[in-house]
Amino acid sequence: MNAQVTTARLSRDTRSKLVALARIKGKTKSDIIKESVDMYYEYEEREISSFMVGEPYFGNYGSGEDDRATSYKERIKEKLARRMSGDESHEC
Repeated sequence: MNAQVTTARLSRDTRSKLVALARIKGKTKSDIIKESVDMYYEYEEREISSFMVGEPYFGNYGSGEDDRATSYKERIKEKLARRMSGDESHEC
């Protein structure tokens, strides 16, 4: 393994957590950092993969109403007014 040295500035609190984890796990601080980076990378990779799986479907299905994002308050007011008048037969 061709190891490279990297320096990171940690707050006192973060360093204390690192030291505690290393002591509890019986590992070096470097091992904890390497495992943490690997775990974070895997997490991000899953997030990216989830997006890529759904990407072909984004925007393919909709209500056909172009203004739903801007007219939602008006639709809510109308629905509440119908509910108050007892006419709930028409849904938004």
